[in-house]
Amino acid sequence: MYKVVRAWMRVLVCRARTARRDSGMVTSEYAMGIVAAVAFAVILYKVVTSGEVTAELQGIVKRALDAGV
Repeated sequence: MYKVVRAWMRVLVCRARTARRDSGMVTSEYAMGIVAAVAFAVILYKVVTSGEVTAELQGIVKRALDAGV
């Protein structure tokens, strides 16, 4: 019985050590994901607010509103 308990304790300690080692990586991965999402949002904002895209979007909305009349 003692050997079984000792073996289980070793397994639990190894799992705890592994979890502690990886805890910092998860935070950095979230940070990199947020940075990438913000960069994508900035690029998308610049594209959508450019003159050509804005004019095209306004044309689409105008045609859609005129189609109902």
